[in-house]
Amino acid sequence: MNEKSSTKPALWFWIVSVIALLWNGSGVYMYLIQAYNTESFQAMYTPEQLEMAQNTPSWATAGFAIAVFAGLLGCIGLLMRKKWTKSLFLLSLLGAIVSNAFHLFMNKAIELYGVEAIIMPIVVVLIGIFLIWFSNKGIAKGWLS
Repeated sequence: MNEKSSTKPALWFWIVSVIALLWNGSGVYMYLIQAYNTESFQAMYTPEQLEMAQNTPSWATAGFAIAVFAGLLGCIGLLMRKKWTKSLFLLSLLGAIVSNAFHLFMNKAIELYGVEAIIMPIVVVLIGIFLIWFSNKGIAKGWLS
């Protein structure tokens, strides 16, 4: 159960893992400043955008939380070279899809944010898919056990 793979990951594995950790860490930061409605969060948006954020249903907010925290834990798993990282990335992707579906299809996000309301969710989902692929590659290469 505690055995580590004897196959050492390539340098690019570590680089991608650290970049992914920073990406997901920034997602956790964004979730926390939104959840606590900090001054820095309020300063980033217009009153209309803040109202939309405050009226986000709990299921969409839960999707956001699941996406960022599962993603962060998945990245920690990558750095620990654990296979379970793939499960966390799958959970993270599911949370991102739930959260982004609300923002894309069930509110005025596109009207309030413009094209960014479409681009950012696509980027988030693509990165989520990439991290699942990346963990699969790590498992196949014997880097994750």
